[in-house]
Amino acid sequence: MKIKLSSFIVLLTILAFLGGCGGGDTADPTPDTGGGDTAAPETGEDVTISFMHLWPAGSSAQHNRIVEAIIDEYEDENPGVTIDVDVLSNDQYKETMTVLASSRQLPDVGLTWAAGYMTPFIQGNMFTPLDDILEGGLGDQFIPGTIEAFSDNDTAYGLPLELNIAPIYYNTNIFEEHGLDVPETYDEFLNVVETLVDNGITPITVGNREPWTGSMWYMYLADRFGGPDTLTDAINRTGTFEDPALIEAAAEIQNLVDMGAFVRGHNGLGNEEAKGPFMNEQAAMYMMGTWELPNYTTNEDVPQEFRDAIDFFKFPEIEGGQGDIDSFVGGPGVGLFVAEDSPVKEQAKDFVQFFVQRWGERSVTDAGVIPATTVETEGIDLPDMYIDILDELANASNITLYADVQMSAAVAQTHLDLIQSLFGGDVTPEEFARRHEEALAAEE
Repeated sequence: MKIKLSSFIVLLTILAFLGGCGGGDTADPTPDTGGGDTAAPETGEDVTISFMHLWPAGSSAQHNRIVEAIIDEYEDENPGVTIDVDVLSNDQYKETMTVLASSRQLPDVGLTWAAGYMTPFIQGNMFTPLDDILEGGLGDQFIPGTIEAFSDNDTAYGLPLELNIAPIYYNTNIFEEHGLDVPETYDEFLNVVETLVDNGITPITVGNREPWTGSMWYMYLADRFGGPDTLTDAINRTGTFEDPALIEAAAEIQNLVDMGAFVRGHNGLGNEEAKGPFMNEQAAMYMMGTWELPNYTTNEDVPQEFRDAIDFFKFPEIEGGQGDIDSFVGGPGVGLFVAEDSPVKEQAKDFVQFFVQRWGERSVTDAGVIPATTVETEGIDLPDMYIDILDELANASNITLYADVQMSAAVAQTHLDLIQSLFGGDVTPEEFARRHEEALAAEE
């Protein structure tokens, strides 16, 4: 599968990546992850590897089942090794990582996003290099650009598991009932929104209490108004958030809010809560990464009638804008890290290598997940939507990395706070741009 990453590849090289996202179940936000009962593998004693991930059984059932199956297989093949698992929701996971990092008590193996998110962990010598396990052919199995997203100075500190883009999923039954076609231009999209509002249907659901969800809407508007490099240039300081296209994108978010495009109370809803109206056929559209594909293709816990009604479309082009319809928001998803301070580092690396290989083999057929390793689709019976997404990836003109992942942790938090304020009408588009500039300038 060849992916035209264009400026995305350049970005990955410069930055040295990921909302999106998952989760919704609750769990203890401060699990015991300090390495477990450990002994070096070479001693022949029993070994416990602590592993923390963000795919709860309730909200990410198929991901969770794959993880459990891989763990069971590894333990069967490695007598004396126990994988001690903690599972958290997305936001809890990030909060817990921050707490554990402050005391250098990271789990032996965990999940990380790339670029700006993982930079402090690398600079703090908390993630161990993984180049050694990429030798022997494993490195060649990854899609070009994905390993680079988890690397710094040509050293890999994480192994990516997923590759995602964020389309707009829509309910074909609702569209047909109201005589609506898939919009290809932004004016057509606004007509869809207006028609649905006039008929008492929620056009779009978004859970902006977790503002990485709202950030994706802003990013697409930034791309369509300004082109694929405008937002990235603003973040890496070769451009500015006060670019007219980025201010226009912020203004258009507020126009959509004023139109009633988004579900009522969107700023107070988490992503899992906001997904409910779409899954219950009370909202027509829902933008999310392709990690959601299982819910619309292979997840047997979701009624087949609903799955049959869901399709997707690309964010429409804006007349006079610089972006094109084949440009996506997305990039590599989460990846696996091994803690530098792990007392079972070599066994943890072995588990990570095993996990990545099994994940690539199982994620396609068991969950409809797009892995970061190459997929040989010939002879595999895949849902049509999955094939369509793979085709879109193959023909993408650009993939822009999620904004908060590009940024440092401090700037990312400012960005997410401002996204929530923008959707809530608490800042003007101009103030939104200025405060981004201030946050970025403070780190120069």
